[in-house]
Amino acid sequence: MRIALITETFLPNVNGVVTTLCRLLEHLRSRGHEALLLAPEGAPPEYAGAEIVPMRGMPLPAYPELRITPPQPGITARLRRFRPDLVHLAGTMALGVAGRHAARRLGAPLVGAYHTDFPAYSAHYGLGFLRDLAYSYLRWVHNSCVLTLCPSSATMADLRARGFRRLRLWGRGVDTERFHPGRRSAAWRAAVGARPDERVLLYVGRLAPEKRLELLVEALPHLANTRLVLVGDGPARPTLERRLSGAPAHFTGYLRGDDLATAYASADVFVFPSDTETFGQVIQEAMASGLPVVAARAGGAIDLVRPGETGALFTPGNVTDLCGRVREVLEAPDRVRAMGAAGRAAAERRSWGRVMDELLGHYERILTRRRSRIRWV
Repeated sequence: MRIALITETFLPNVNGVVTTLCRLLEHLRSRGHEALLLAPEGAPPEYAGAEIVPMRGMPLPAYPELRITPPQPGITARLRRFRPDLVHLAGTMALGVAGRHAARRLGAPLVGAYHTDFPAYSAHYGLGFLRDLAYSYLRWVHNSCVLTLCPSSATMADLRARGFRRLRLWGRGVDTERFHPGRRSAAWRAAVGARPDERVLLYVGRLAPEKRLELLVEALPHLANTRLVLVGDGPARPTLERRLSGAPAHFTGYLRGDDLATAYASADVFVFPSDTETFGQVIQEAMASGLPVVAARAGGAIDLVRPGETGALFTPGNVTDLCGRVREVLEAPDRVRAMGAAGRAAAERRSWGRVMDELLGHYERILTRRRSRIRWV
C-alpha cells in the first residue's frame, strides 16, 4: 500500500499524536508499505524511510510552541506525484479542508483520525462561543471520510451524538520495554528534591490551561508528605511556577526517551486532571511503568483506568474528590504495589504492533471494497 498522511503536528513536538504517527510510519516500513507525510515545517526531512513534506505555518498566539498550518498551494500536486492508495488525515482542524479537497481530486479514499478535542479546548482559551461552530466544521470534514477512527469509547459516543458517521474505535499502543518499573531510580527522586518519607505525585504532559493543572496546585497543600513533579512545558508554566513557589513541587521541563521512562518509574502515583483527553497516552505510559493512576472521569481515562484495580477516577474539576482519590490510593503501600502491578499487566496487552496491525486491517478492507466496486462498474 501507498499511504499519504497529513498532520498538523510532528517532531520536534512531543505529544500523543506525534508518538502515534512515529509508530505508524515505523510499522508501515516494517510491513513493506510506502508512506509520505505532510507536516509543519521544522520536522526532519524523513522518518522511518518516509519523506516528510514541510508545510508553512504560524505560531498560535496563545500557544507559540504549536503552529497552525493553513491550506496552501501544492498539497494536491505533491500527493498526485506520490500516487497514494489512501489518504490518512491525522490533523483535521486547519488542514481538514485541504485533505478533503486533495482526496476528492485524486479519487483516493480518505480516513480521518479524531485525535484532539478542539471544541472542548475552545472554552479554556476564551473561545467557548466557537464550540458549536468547531463541531460543525469537524463534522463536515469527518463525514467526508470513509472512516473516522476514535481513540476512546467516550469520544465515539460524543461524536455519534453530534451527527458524525462511519465511526470505529481504534486505541493506542504503549512501549512496555521502554516504560518499565525496573527503571525506578533513587537518584532521580533525590534530584527532584523528594525526601525519603515523601510520596512523589507525577504529571506528564503539556502545561496548558486545558489540562486543568490548577487542580493540582489547589490539591497539593491538602496532601501530606507529598511532592508534585511536573514533566513538560507550555504556556501555563510561568503561572504554575508562581503559584507553587515555596511548595514541595518540581518542574523538569520536557523529558524524552529513557529520561522520561525513569521519571515515570521513579514516582509513586500518576495524576492526570485533564477532562478534554480523547485518549491519554501518558496514562498508558504510567501504567506500563507500574504506577497507579488517578485521573478525571472523562474521555479516554474511562477506558484505561479501572477504579479500585489500577487506580481511581475523580469527578472532573472537583479538587476535594481529587484529594480523596489520591489519599485512597496512597493509604497503604500494598495497595500502591497491587494497583501498579495490575496497570503493568493491562499495558502489556496493548502493544503498538497489535494496534497498528488493526489500523492496517482497516486500510485493507477499505481498499478491497473500493476495488470490488470498480470491478463491478
